[in-house]
Amino acid sequence: MGNVRAVVLVGFMGAGKTSVGQLLARRLGWQFEDLDDRIQKREGRTIEQIFQDSGEPGFRRAEHEALRALLAESQGAPRIIALGGGAYIQPDNGALLRAAEASTVFLDGPADELFARCQQQAVQRPLRRDREQFEGLYAARRPQYLTASVRVDTSGKSVDAVTAEVARCLGLQFIPSEAGPPPGAAN
Repeated sequence: MGNVRAVVLVGFMGAGKTSVGQLLARRLGWQFEDLDDRIQKREGRTIEQIFQDSGEPGFRRAEHEALRALLAESQGAPRIIALGGGAYIQPDNGALLRAAEASTVFLDGPADELFARCQQQAVQRPLRRDREQFEGLYAARRPQYLTASVRVDTSGKSVDAVTAEVARCLGLQFIPSEAGPPPGAAN
């Protein structure tokens, strides 16, 4: 996948998009952007407040505008972008990503593991109610996630291992100071 300039991490809640994105950006020397953070800054409200005040349709409009602005800014410096769980499944957002020729990476994992990860986080997630609802939403979204350029299974893997696998799949090289010793190297 030569000459990758934008890597967009997609997947369900708890997939590790932000954690992997931050580490990948640091190891590549690229910029990192979390779309949800950008939305909150633009709107001056939390994701939860946007959902409460404007409903999901209002949130999706704000999300689309934030993604459009981010991709327009991203024409120069290479970036890692973490999308919220529902962003990639919106057709208008998919069109923006295709037009930007972004490499999309689906961080996949079993629903029960993703739910357990979400239970451990203090993050408020407006669309996470209970396990049955969580699994139903995951099953509905997964076919769209599978249209990403690359799929990386995160099941039982560390953030470090997933980050290395994403880079390998995209043919990206870590900057030497962040790469650590080569596998099997003596300390």
